[in-house]
Amino acid sequence: MSKISAAITAVGAYVREYVLTNKILESMVDTNDEWITSRTGIKERRILKGEGKGTSYMAIKAANQLIAKRQINPTDIELVIVATATPDMQAASTAAYTATQIGAVNAFSFDLEAACSSFLFGMSTAAKFIESGRYKNVLLIGADKNSSMINYEDRSTCIIFGDGAGAVLFEPNHDGLGLQDEYLRSNGAGREFLQVKSSGSSYPVTAETLAKKENFVFQDGKTVFKNAVFNMADVTVKILERNDLEKSDIAWLAAHQANKRIIDATANRIELEPEKVMMNIEKYGNTTSATLPLLLSDYESQLKKGDNIIFAAFGGGFTWGSIYLKWAYNS
Repeated sequence: MSKISAAITAVGAYVREYVLTNKILESMVDTNDEWITSRTGIKERRILKGEGKGTSYMAIKAANQLIAKRQINPTDIELVIVATATPDMQAASTAAYTATQIGAVNAFSFDLEAACSSFLFGMSTAAKFIESGRYKNVLLIGADKNSSMINYEDRSTCIIFGDGAGAVLFEPNHDGLGLQDEYLRSNGAGREFLQVKSSGSSYPVTAETLAKKENFVFQDGKTVFKNAVFNMADVTVKILERNDLEKSDIAWLAAHQANKRIIDATANRIELEPEKVMMNIEKYGNTTSATLPLLLSDYESQLKKGDNIIFAAFGGGFTWGSIYLKWAYNS
């Protein structure tokens, strides 16, 4: 029997209609379009509004789009993973609720959190279940409502983040397509530089933490930028070297959409042509766990069966890594 590999066979996505432009942000904080664009590459971001609408709302929408496109029966889905840094609530699983709402009643489910690397780590996790030979349909969703943890008086963070969701279906492949290799890393010494201090078990929400605005994202921008540039480029080089890949072998680089300068630095490190670099940061901003699947959704029509795609991400924790995947279908 041929070796089982885990291939992506369908993609879905969802972003809200409301667009928070740089022009609107100019009226909210001391910033301007030129400053934001030159430093991040972001022109606008989508924001989920509405009472009671959380990460699961977008996850469900993205999953349902995938199910409709692929024309699969949701009862055939055996596992649902929601990669997210902004679960609906503590203790109750966002993935469990999402699975139930999309009709995946035969699936077990869990959330996976590794900040902006959540979807990348989720790809590795989903692939392992497929490669075991025990599971045939694994749904991986990357979704984040970043606006729920952003202080819109802090120009260092509010200009960066947006809301969104993307979903992929992993199925077995016997033709050598799908996930080929991975290089994943983490370093907990970095958590002080990018975090939401309050809301977890170490610092529960109190009147004092709210007054200090510790329930919002804090970022030491220079330190995070420096580490992201080095580590994303470094793991991308390592995954290429380990698989004897030249830049001519790469069809696409799908890098986490945190900052255009970081993406450019990663591409430049491997001397990859700009036309091979997936980019949509200008219209979505950093959607954390959703950036990679949103890239796949936006570029799906351009992907060809057999294309070599290099994924790379960096997130709080610190967490980072790279995955080498062969695309499995023509859209």
